[in-house]
Amino acid sequence: MSLASLKVPSLQRFPLNFAANLIAALWMLVGSTRAFAWVKPTFLQFLIFSVLALASNTLFSWLAADYGSVFNEQGLVSYLIWPIIAVLAGIILARRSGNYALLFVPAVLWLTADTMLALLQSLIQFLGTRGWLPLWSYSLLPTVFLLLFLWQTVALLWIFARKLRTPWWERLLVLIGAVALLTMWQKNVADQPIFKAVPSMPVLEESAFYAQPILLSNALNAIQQNRMGETDWFFMGVAGYAGQNVFRSEIDEVRQLFDVRFKTKGHSLSLINNTYSWNEQPIATKTSIAQGLKRIGQRMNPDEDVLFMALSSHGDIGALQLDNPPMALEYIDPKWLRQTLDDSGIRWRVIVISACYSGSFINELASPTTVVITASASDKTSFGCSNEADLTYFGRAFFAESLRNNNSLESAFLEAKQRIAERESAMGFDASEPQMVIGELMEVALPEFEQTLFEQNQPESISINIPADVLLTPP
Repeated sequence: MSLASLKVPSLQRFPLNFAANLIAALWMLVGSTRAFAWVKPTFLQFLIFSVLALASNTLFSWLAADYGSVFNEQGLVSYLIWPIIAVLAGIILARRSGNYALLFVPAVLWLTADTMLALLQSLIQFLGTRGWLPLWSYSLLPTVFLLLFLWQTVALLWIFARKLRTPWWERLLVLIGAVALLTMWQKNVADQPIFKAVPSMPVLEESAFYAQPILLSNALNAIQQNRMGETDWFFMGVAGYAGQNVFRSEIDEVRQLFDVRFKTKGHSLSLINNTYSWNEQPIATKTSIAQGLKRIGQRMNPDEDVLFMALSSHGDIGALQLDNPPMALEYIDPKWLRQTLDDSGIRWRVIVISACYSGSFINELASPTTVVITASASDKTSFGCSNEADLTYFGRAFFAESLRNNNSLESAFLEAKQRIAERESAMGFDASEPQMVIGELMEVALPEFEQTLFEQNQPESISINIPADVLLTPP
């Protein structure tokens, strides 16, 4: 049956026409020409679904913008272009075929499908903003929303191409062109939604400006001198990225673990970048990190004591982010970190980096007296850095689970690595491949260092006997 002979009689009651159009849109979305047998393209149905589609897209835009958004007229105009194109397509089809029943068919089908898909997007967005979606799904949401946007238009073109019995190569060209056009359109108007978030410049309170030098000074002065003739563990934590609470939470929890279980209280320091902690904790910058390492080095005996340094942030190959608006901070690179550690005089080091691509730090940080543990290989991402989480995947597996239940850093790492691999596999993620490298001199000394670290019930630390050739070897 051709478009010229297509009959689309309306039903007697409005609800029946409404339901028929919903069914027609569903047939269209699965690519079936049965949509033409169900569609009821009356002017009233066109008006109703125009309002519903606009309302559904406005709801989605409002949910996506979250708090502090304003109505954006340009976004409304951008959306209205597509229903207008559908109406113009109906006019052209009606005139060419001489069948004026086709006038609102493309528009009604498109608007009905758009209403349903926009409501689906709104539901997904609502669940996402409440933190009720799986963590792995958040990175996929932009692609999902783009595919939903493409779906209705591609499906509409497909059923009309089938009805017109166009050659397969024409259908293919039309669909490829439509996908390319719609994708470029969506990318170009992504910053012009119907509801647009109000940009806000980060500000720094005057009290924080004066508080930071005092907070850093107090934190450095609180680091106590080591006990001569005994092994002391010192802890330093760095939360680099202010925009997500998970990094602050991770370092706070790790410090608590070390202060309570591993007896580092009085020998620990945290530097935290977080939007809400300017008046509470010293921030993490290259300057404060260098000062912290220098002070710890001054309080340590380089032959007897060990530094456990934990860094948690976003990362890239050869870079760990330090970000705390409105300050513009330099990132940490492995060469700088190695030089700063060397300058501090700290010899025995356990360095744990929880970040994407953190394995890229290993070659520079590795030394005979160092353990380097990273959340990922040099070319791999790690997971779990979301606002809904209190620990990253690596942080939870290594610090919260494995390190609490083991008496060896290596066994804790291997257990954590297995936990992470199982979780990533279950969620369909590429393996992050956490890494651990132990220097040859540290491999000799580490068992006795660990005996001191993991001994919970002995009131005094254990003095260790390290061979003289180990003590005299530089890092």
